[in-house]
Amino acid sequence: MNNLFIPPIKCQGIKSKLVPEIKYISENTRYDRWIEPFMGSGVVGFNIRPDKAIFADSNPHLIRFYSDLQTNKISPSIVKTFLQNEGEILEKTEGKNYYDIRERFNNAPNSLDFLFLNRACFNGMIRFNSKGGFNVPFCRKPNRFAQAYITKIVNQIKNIQEIIQYKKYSFLCQPFEITLKEAGKNDLVYCDPPYIGRHVDYFDSWDEKQEFLLHNMLTESGAKFILSTWHSNDFRKNTYIETLWTGLNIITKEHFYHVGASEKNRNPILEAIITNFIAGLPLTVKNKERQLILFA
Repeated sequence: MNNLFIPPIKCQGIKSKLVPEIKYISENTRYDRWIEPFMGSGVVGFNIRPDKAIFADSNPHLIRFYSDLQTNKISPSIVKTFLQNEGEILEKTEGKNYYDIRERFNNAPNSLDFLFLNRACFNGMIRFNSKGGFNVPFCRKPNRFAQAYITKIVNQIKNIQEIIQYKKYSFLCQPFEITLKEAGKNDLVYCDPPYIGRHVDYFDSWDEKQEFLLHNMLTESGAKFILSTWHSNDFRKNTYIETLWTGLNIITKEHFYHVGASEKNRNPILEAIITNFIAGLPLTVKNKERQLILFA
């Protein structure tokens, strides 16, 4: 897909490699409003760019960040100055300043510190302890915020502001159950919940009870929906596709993902895109050249 927009906040399991298929589905479907109960990085919705949308997530830091961009509380120039200043301190202190900012953020969460931590932490993870404190260690690169890297982030900020400031977008921090209560027959709901049965570190955990609740609420909403989940890998299958999401349209796409930086951790996986309407795509989309970097 040409001109794929990557948002400024990195998230585990980002769906950039599924954007072409989901974008195609959305462009060939009539709907009035786009709804994402599991916003995450927002990469899918921001590339589709609907005129009207609800972006929701249970992670308050993600929602605060995009709300601050929407209201211009933070801007490209503010981000540039902040990262330049903190980046210089980070390099001078050989990375020790990272932990000062992490402590500051945990005491008084704010969007600039959240962006800094997200782009300077180990593998770009978003992880919190039981008390809600951000606990990912430093990436061990004191020169992390070189000018070229700052420019890349600032350009991502510019791109996202151009999208969200002139659209009817709502950014809401709330559980998926609340978001889905607003969905109706004229909406297109895209769900990317944590993958059940797989080890991941998300803001919230995910279990069978929530998977069933999601299925039931989507079915009862009357809305068209697109669900992304894992189908299978070399070792096992996602049994919920056959037992819970049965009778729906399923598109599969093969790619590779990395857990960490080692080439030996490169593993194939078959992703599933599930819809409750005819999507107009072949049942299997193969592109072995593409890779999904979950923790890069």
